[in-house]
Amino acid sequence: MKNKTNRKKFSRTLIFLALWAVGLLFLAPMVLTFTNSFMSAEEITVHYGEVLSQSTGGGDYMTEAVRLQFIPDIVSFRQYKTFLLECPKYLYKFWNSVFLVVPIVTLQVAVAALAAYGFALYQGRGRRILFFSYILLMLLPSQVTLVPNYLMAKWLKILNTRLAVILPGIFTPFSVYLLSKAMGRIPKEQIEAASLDGAGPWRTFTQVVLPQCKSTMYSVIILVFIDNWNMVEQVLVLLTDEDKQPLSVFLSQINAGEVSLAFAVATVYMIPPLLLFLHGEEHLAAGIADSGNWKE
Repeated sequence: MKNKTNRKKFSRTLIFLALWAVGLLFLAPMVLTFTNSFMSAEEITVHYGEVLSQSTGGGDYMTEAVRLQFIPDIVSFRQYKTFLLECPKYLYKFWNSVFLVVPIVTLQVAVAALAAYGFALYQGRGRRILFFSYILLMLLPSQVTLVPNYLMAKWLKILNTRLAVILPGIFTPFSVYLLSKAMGRIPKEQIEAASLDGAGPWRTFTQVVLPQCKSTMYSVIILVFIDNWNMVEQVLVLLTDEDKQPLSVFLSQINAGEVSLAFAVATVYMIPPLLLFLHGEEHLAAGIADSGNWKE
């Protein structure tokens, strides 16, 4: 019995160490970005010059292993000064990201919550067909709908405006799917009891249904925010004016001369989603777990 207990402890220790190793491996790019943001342009050229010349010049693949430098030789804040004080266009692009993502997240969650509430109440014959169509739409990548969104934006005469990006972002089936699963777990007796007590549909929705979907709402907000915070293709197609494009576009178009600045910009750009994730981490895990506890 003692040997069996020791084996279990040894196995758990190995699993724990393996998970720690995998976690550190996934965190390495973030740590590298943060530490390299304090390197000067000259130091980055010394460490990664050959890699940058190969990647930006269309050369052959690297024949030697890349040596990553996690600790800068000399700490420099020059790139942060350039980003925050000397070159306002990057900070302006940061606020472009905020003005695009915040309306999308707010309105998408509101629309998805109302649609999911309709799925929870409506028990007609076409409900399953409509819900299944949502699942099919969720499987489509955003690149598939870029051309239809472009044509619709041009027809509505909102092309090259923030509305061209915000409107398609509001109506996304993923949020409806998760919230429908969460609201489907709520016993119908609670909704019927609220109606018998004199509560209307809106009061039942706000005071009975939504409080029980708090974790899923957090999950939706975090996932939708991160997804839209990193969008590139949509804004490149729908916003042709560079002054209106978010900071994510700049990060996708860096060149060898801007790598040190890009590290600093990327570090600042990681802060909002990181803070949001840390704030709602428990709700995110609970919301995703709850989404699988109800069968359609």
